[in-house]
Amino acid sequence: MNWKRFFAAALAVYVVVLAIDFVLNLAFMKSANESLKSLWRPNMSSRIWLMYVFSALVALLFTYIFVKGREDKGLAEGVRFGIIMWLFVTVPMCVAWWVMLPIGYFIILRWILFGLIEMLIAGILVAAIYKPAAPPAKAPTPAQP
Repeated sequence: MNWKRFFAAALAVYVVVLAIDFVLNLAFMKSANESLKSLWRPNMSSRIWLMYVFSALVALLFTYIFVKGREDKGLAEGVRFGIIMWLFVTVPMCVAWWVMLPIGYFIILRWILFGLIEMLIAGILVAAIYKPAAPPAKAPTPAQP
């Protein structure tokens, strides 16, 4: 395993997904999040650091799973991986929230759609950063007389 590329890819996934979450929650989900305030913990800000720690762990695991199953098929492989992870993690989690909590389906559908965007971008990032190393260049052979 190329650890330098692994950690670079995991860091990129971590930073970009947090940035996307920040933008999506401020721009597209602000009113929806306000409508759900009664469901959140009143002291959530004192535990917010746990979200950052576990987001880092998820970025590491996301990257690790990709690297171990990599087939050297380029960015298309990242797209495929992002869709698989979305179907495996995001969709079931959002549906479970919809079943357990009084959340409207429109909010859940937006979470599912935004999750797809995040997973696609994360998959593409990992595929782009953890790509196979170029084969070493061969030294030119001296010309034979």
